[in-house]
Amino acid sequence: MITTFLIPELNNHDVQELWFQQDGATCHTARATIDLLKDTFGDRLISRFGPVNWPPRSYDLTPLDYFMWGYVKSLVYADKPQTPDHLEDDYCRYTATNVGKNHRKLDVQIGLHPS
Repeated sequence: MITTFLIPELNNHDVQELWFQQDGATCHTARATIDLLKDTFGDRLISRFGPVNWPPRSYDLTPLDYFMWGYVKSLVYADKPQTPDHLEDDYCRYTATNVGKNHRKLDVQIGLHPS
């Protein structure tokens, strides 16, 4: 995926200042992968084995993993969906109405955007 999609897409755009953040999970940090990412992003790689070290499961860069999905799940299951279609509809509705709004609040809290 990196060599067949990501790098060709990056080459089609002016993204010399783009940073790449990798979650650092062991399954994503094979030496060949890290070497490829270092060659592509240089010192703009945030990874467990990159120039900017970032631990797996970092709260700062993955607030959706640590807040949003649990929050949406609590809303969806409070409605007690009875069918897979009902579950999907609830998930889509609650995600559409809550993710953007709450993600912005999280960004403000961790200093990514002014309030």
